[in-house]
Amino acid sequence: MSETPSAPRARVRPWVRTWLSGALVLALVVGAAHRATSTSAGDASSASALRAVATTFNDNYGANRVGAVYDRFDAASRAVISRADYVRRHLECPDPPGVAHVTRVSRASAGYWLVHYEISGVVMTDYWHFVEGRWLFSLPKSNPAAVALYRLPFRAYARALGCGL
Repeated sequence: MSETPSAPRARVRPWVRTWLSGALVLALVVGAAHRATSTSAGDASSASALRAVATTFNDNYGANRVGAVYDRFDAASRAVISRADYVRRHLECPDPPGVAHVTRVSRASAGYWLVHYEISGVVMTDYWHFVEGRWLFSLPKSNPAAVALYRLPFRAYARALGCGL
């Protein structure tokens, strides 16, 4: 019986082993962080969760953090105006409404919920719906007058709001 010579064993250099170990650890950490973000990025579909989301939404609007506001727009709202144009209009023509206090959240029809809130004694209502694990704001249902303003060219929009250009 003849023995076949075994193939020479490849030696892995220590720095390669260290690098591979580090890459594996990094992959595991990134994967765990992604799972945590994915899980926590969704909203609960409850009325109390909507109240919290709407409160944050109104706080962001009042503080002119309008990028975060736009990020809660539903598809119909995003069809009205792009994020860049929405942010530009609000940064160049800020119109801080005052502090909003959510007073009530109630279920409406066709999958929408109503968020009732008050700013300086004026009561208003916004329409929200739960889409793919997130509460989303409907601009056309909540504020058709704003939709009409956003469809104007910027100069006409600024004039309508009384912004000095």
